Amino acid sequence: MKHGLNIRETAALDFVSLGALVHRLDPGIIPFRKATGCQIHVSGGEFNVAANLADCFGMQTAVATAMVDYPIGDLIAERVRAMGVRPFYKRFKHDGVQGPNMATVYSDRGQGVRAPVVFYNRCNEAAAQLKPGDFDWKQIFAGGVRWFHSGGIFAALSPTTAEVIIEGMQAAKAAGAVISFDLNYRAKLWNISGGADRAVAVLDRIVRNVDVLVGNEEDLQLGLGIPGPEVAAKSKLDPSAFISMMDKVLKKHPQVRAVATTLREVHSTNRHSWSAVAWLNGETFQAPTCELDVVDRVGGGDGFASGFFYGLLSGLSGEEATKLGWAHGALLTTYPGDTTMATLDQVRAFAKGGSARIQR
Repeated sequence: MKHGLNIRETAALDFVSLGALVHRLDPGIIPFRKATGCQIHVSGGEFNVAANLADCFGMQTAVATAMVDYPIGDLIAERVRAMGVRPFYKRFKHDGVQGPNMATVYSDRGQGVRAPVVFYNRCNEAAAQLKPGDFDWKQIFAGGVRWFHSGGIFAALSPTTAEVIIEGMQAAKAAGAVISFDLNYRAKLWNISGGADRAVAVLDRIVRNVDVLVGNEEDLQLGLGIPGPEVAAKSKLDPSAFISMMDKVLKKHPQVRAVATTLREVHSTNRHSWSAVAWLNGETFQAPTCELDVVDRVGGGDGFASGFFYGLLSGLSGEEATKLGWAHGALLTTYPGDTTMATLDQVRAFAKGGSARIQR
């Protein structure tokens, strides 16, 4: 039971995520009010981790989510297949006018002193209509599952999505899986679904089932209703404020065995200092700090989570798992889009101190 986590050695599925699939329209460095064209990225905080684990790390992964039978759904489903993720879809019919829809995220990349801008169209979103009973968890987990993951973005979508998360977590736990949850606190989403008080109440019920949490000190404060850290961080790269909150997390949720987050100091949109920290069963591990020349920052946190989870699933030490997550998250910011284009060899090389010298 390394790090206090009882991880199955083998199963048909290494990893299953539950959440909403979205498509992100990306006009690059052009703000939307002046945009004339966009790239389309397929994303979703929960899906991204499954996609990264499959495409870069070679794991057997799946996603349980909503799918709408119309061309946008077809586009998204094609990208899911391309990333090597097995889908378990609850299907919805589009009425040709109002939906249900696959959500749209609009996100330019900013440039220099101009920050990226993110906004949503989640009107009549199919994933928000998911409810307990929509997935046959017994059938999904029939061959075994090692790890189950969901997140706070999906939890915020509607009164029923949190119930689906709890149902899935309990079924996965009964099947022997480790349970993880990314708090991913998004005030814009919670503000239209009951506000901060509802967020704390909902997330508390979810986190009672969780072994591994992903989230920074702000996520822990806002998502779990935990008072702010007693220790002031000297900088965004200082993990002391995060570490000082672990006793409070454990007091509220004593079953949690690991908490991890990225550390990022933003100097400009395209220049970040990047590190990560993980607390595992009483021990703390911090990754090195590197300077990032950022192409697209969206998905970097999911990139960290996937590398970190891979390390734990592979039986690596806490230090090695933290470095792999840090390295993969760093590499992910050098690509457009939300999901990985890295190879495992590249991640391992960077985690060991690799450089950007040309590879011949």
